[in-house]
Amino acid sequence: MIPSSIKALILDMDGVIWKGDAPIGDLAAIFKRIRERGLKFVFATNNGTKTPEDYQKILAGFGVDVDAAQIVTSALGIAFILSQKYRLGTKIFVIGEEGIRVALEEKGFEIVGVEDAPQAEAVVMGIDRGVNFQKIAEATLLVRAGRPFYTTNTDRTFPTPRGEIPGSGAWVSVVSMATRTDPIVAGKPFPYLMELALERLGTLKEEALVVGDRLETDIAAGQAVGCPTALVLSGVGTREEAKDWNPTIIAESLGKLVE
Repeated sequence: MIPSSIKALILDMDGVIWKGDAPIGDLAAIFKRIRERGLKFVFATNNGTKTPEDYQKILAGFGVDVDAAQIVTSALGIAFILSQKYRLGTKIFVIGEEGIRVALEEKGFEIVGVEDAPQAEAVVMGIDRGVNFQKIAEATLLVRAGRPFYTTNTDRTFPTPRGEIPGSGAWVSVVSMATRTDPIVAGKPFPYLMELALERLGTLKEEALVVGDRLETDIAAGQAVGCPTALVLSGVGTREEAKDWNPTIIAESLGKLVE
């Protein structure tokens, strides 16, 4: 199903590799097949809750051994964006989990909590399973006071084995509505993650197939940078919805795509 012109894959994770903690298919066999075909690959995920090293360990548990450098997250993207604009030691108010915190701290930023939120010079949001009213209220007050507003991604939902639950975009929308301010977005569909993935692959954009389950993020991002795209139906997107997006390939799953 993959054209012979393709030399590499840029793979989304949630909805392509797994749903929640459940793998989609026999991942060890799937990646054995990918390697047998001589395809390079990197992962590019909007999910910034974990570090690349965390994802590396999860993949290893499913029998897929990769280098941490093969994993690009929206948390890395947002840390890069902020590093171009703010000095070392800048205080950032974060609604997010370890992936965002580690990425920002590695760039020299200081993370502040709700108690010290007024000291923050910018607001960063991502998925936070400990989100509460106080965090949302502090983010709203900061943005309304003029602090720049950033997010890892605006995915409305997050796929799990039981179905879709609120994603980063759902929580971001609360602050956006309360402040009438749209955030600067690091993740897909904006091109930064695709560009970083292509840089790590060392391939031309025409040679890299972007594989994802979300049309409005994964497929849109691939198309924005000129890569061929593959929609897999194991996550959120449907074949009917794909008619408006025209991905290069539609497959039931990553396993079917690489058969």
